[in-house]
Amino acid sequence: MMRWAIIFLVVALIAAVLGFGGIANFSFEIAKFIAVIAIILFVIALVAGGLRGRGTPRL
Repeated sequence: MMRWAIIFLVVALIAAVLGFGGIANFSFEIAKFIAVIAIILFVIALVAGGLRGRGTPRL
């Protein structure tokens, strides 16, 4: 998921350098949205893993 955010960020940077303001803004917003979702999912995974604990292994 972070790969997509980086791809959209690169597209936004290239579009900004070439002067395509609308495309750059749109790509940057998509990259920001995907990055925020990836961070939220990462935090949820950390909390879920911490709540599960290590416990004793079952045989």
